[in-house]
Amino acid sequence: QVQLVESGGGSVQPGESLTLSCAAPESIFSNLAMAWYRQGAGKPRELVASISRGGSTNTADSVRGRFTISRDNAKSRVYLAMHSLKPEDTAIYYCNTRYDGWNHWGQGTQVTVSS
Repeated sequence: QVQLVESGGGSVQPGESLTLSCAAPESIFSNLAMAWYRQGAGKPRELVASISRGGSTNTADSVRGRFTISRDNAKSRVYLAMHSLKPEDTAIYYCNTRYDGWNHWGQGTQVTVSS
């Protein structure tokens, strides 16, 4: 089991920013590709952004230009910087990695965007 711990969620107004953080095991982090998913109420879980071991990134069309994924191998953390937040970004955000043939998920952190 790979333990992933998210933090940084909260309630903000439209147009504001938040940065999510996900801590992963130090011993294996540099070998992990990481991703952020989200799940809004009544919606399927969707991929938001991913980052390879080497730092290459992919971002969903719905958030491109507003969200940025990054990683700090020294701190064993992956981040999701979210700007110009919209009400439709409201969701539970999950950190994800695939290790040893299995998908591993964090507990999720709630992001609410509302005026």
